[in-house]
Amino acid sequence: MRNKILLNKAYPVVFLAVIVIVSVVLLMAVNSMTSPIVKNMQVEEIKNTLRSIFPEMSQYEVDDEVYIIYEDDEKAGYAFIASGSGYGGNIDIMVGLDSGFGIKGVSILSQTETPGLGSMITESLFTDQFKELSASDIALKADGGKIDAVTGATISSRAVVNAVKEKMIEIIDSLEK
Repeated sequence: MRNKILLNKAYPVVFLAVIVIVSVVLLMAVNSMTSPIVKNMQVEEIKNTLRSIFPEMSQYEVDDEVYIIYEDDEKAGYAFIASGSGYGGNIDIMVGLDSGFGIKGVSILSQTETPGLGSMITESLFTDQFKELSASDIALKADGGKIDAVTGATISSRAVVNAVKEKMIEIIDSLEK
């Protein structure tokens, strides 16, 4: 009788342990099957973003964290990913530089800003303002720069501006060495 009671108490624990082990094994199997697919999708997203900034791009290579862009086997520019902390979370930005280190284009890769307000940083009205600017020109107009902030989304705008400027200075310094 006592053994039967002990078995009844152990049964739920054993049952749950088996369920957890099976679930973990299944999750690991699904992850191992899908991670190459996710990685390929991320690479394709980067390629498409690079092509939107550098339409003349024939190929690119990655050196550390800098994408070196080629047009017909000649260097056409550089690109890098800058990250900033906005109102709603992290903002990842692809920045393209021409061979003279002026901004060729900016594209927001990911953001979690407020829809309809902070998310307006992804629109061309905001991102096109960066084109042809040097690192010294990148600041909000309120801070003496040439970039208009998105109305009602100053934190998001400032996060993008600061991230682009800081990373741009860092990348240019490393490229010039």
